[in-house]
Amino acid sequence: MKDFERTNRAPALRNQPSEPEIRPWYRLSRSQLEGFKSRRQAPIGPFFADFLCPARALIVELDGETHDADEDARRDAVIQRLGFDTLRFTNSDVMTNIDGVLRVILDKLHRLPPRWPHPDPSPEGEGLS
Repeated sequence: MKDFERTNRAPALRNQPSEPEIRPWYRLSRSQLEGFKSRRQAPIGPFFADFLCPARALIVELDGETHDADEDARRDAVIQRLGFDTLRFTNSDVMTNIDGVLRVILDKLHRLPPRWPHPDPSPEGEGLS
């Protein structure tokens, strides 16, 4: 997929979220999770991350019934080589235990080091960590 096509695909993915994507986004958006800024359907290498906290290089993936464990492992290995950690949750986890999912995400965010010596370097100045 060419960079232009890949970049244009992200808004389409953000505009068609599934119910399991909506639930965590409601709590991850607008830096509501203790000030950690997250992005949805963020391009990372050749992939799109369901959720990304750029300040801590954490990717959160939601896996539906069609996910292939071997393919996920290959993808996670590529993402790890790019410097990102990945947490994976099933859609069922999100739908039945969103508070537990958010606690695991927050715990991981606190354990990861900041990527930058100052707040989010985005041109818009968004986010605190």
